[in-house]
Amino acid sequence: MAEKPSEEPRPESAAPSDDAWEQFLRDSEAGVPASAPKEPSARARMVTERLRALDEAQAAAAGRKGRRFGRSRPVAPARPEGWRTGPAWRETDGRASRRRTVWSVVGVLTAAALAVVAVNPSAALSWLPGGLGGGGADASGASASGVDASGVEASPLAPETARPTGAPGGAEGIPTRERPFTGSPAARWEAGADAIRLPRAKAVNGVPAARIEEALRGTKEFLAAANLDPAVLKGGEPVKALALVDPLEADYLADLRAAVRRPTEDNDPVSAFTRFDPEEVDLVGDVRVRGRMTVAPDTAAEGRALITADYTFVYGVARVGGNETTRVIVRRVLQVDAADPSRYQGTEGRLWIRDLASEIGNDDCREGDGLINPSFFSDLLSASPQAGETRDPYDRSTSVSREDECGVVSRT
Repeated sequence: MAEKPSEEPRPESAAPSDDAWEQFLRDSEAGVPASAPKEPSARARMVTERLRALDEAQAAAAGRKGRRFGRSRPVAPARPEGWRTGPAWRETDGRASRRRTVWSVVGVLTAAALAVVAVNPSAALSWLPGGLGGGGADASGASASGVDASGVEASPLAPETARPTGAPGGAEGIPTRERPFTGSPAARWEAGADAIRLPRAKAVNGVPAARIEEALRGTKEFLAAANLDPAVLKGGEPVKALALVDPLEADYLADLRAAVRRPTEDNDPVSAFTRFDPEEVDLVGDVRVRGRMTVAPDTAAEGRALITADYTFVYGVARVGGNETTRVIVRRVLQVDAADPSRYQGTEGRLWIRDLASEIGNDDCREGDGLINPSFFSDLLSASPQAGETRDPYDRSTSVSREDECGVVSRT
């Protein structure tokens, strides 16, 4: 069982003093272009006051018990050497590791936020519900909303072929039901299962090309069934995904089924399947997807290969009966074994899942309810301040966390 984060409330950081604010402005004048404003505009001062009011509201809420934000958990240790070799394989544990790290959306609005107001008021406005900020354009002229300055839809980014070297650039604008990806790098990502491309199948480490291709296709089907199926997204049972798991992984399959039917703190289905509460949130727009799939030899033994699928899924969500819109970012790293059927046991047409690790950005992580529970900007007004590492959920240049962690997302 993962160690629970401390329930003791942490005080909110204090807003900067007037002297500190004036010093920041003097420092900023030396580091920004001459065309930049020398002092906050009336519009910027309005946002500053709203942010300060938000800080005060969060500080007042610090004395109340907040909800738990984030956890990940290993479910089973790695298999012993020699697994899946002959009859003894049936006696192994048979469960894949499943880890989930969750990052809340609740952050700390202090001097850093006020600095953005002074230097870039339109970016700060984009944080506010009903804000006045517009969409900023990147070097290609395409804005975060996926629309260029002339109103023409921007073309999607080229497929990802290797690990990125850093996080995607920032963007301005607020999401709406009509444009849920405004202000998000996912505005230029491809949508749906078509974004999950398969590498060319070829023989690897003694595993025939036909077996590699079968495992690649099954991996894509599992990702789509677990993260894109409309019925599953609305809290339904992931029937198609479960049917793809090799029944010889009996313990792991039993864990997955039990998690869906009776979620617990230690066995939560969102570790493997993306599910929301349809009574709380509406899914708006399509699902944006970015990632890559690779095949490598299993260096432990001849006749085995390892397929790794690393994908990030971005969902636009709105409150049921309301217009406030936000996003949830889910990254899954799925590892599937492909083995020479003449040398290793396995069920034809099914997947042997070796490992599945996840990071979920913008989930309040209620223990064991089996659903992703996003926070909206207005929730900050009553939420207790949260502690933990800050992460960019769009940053695919780093590995998925393998620790039990809580944290804060830098954006949605």
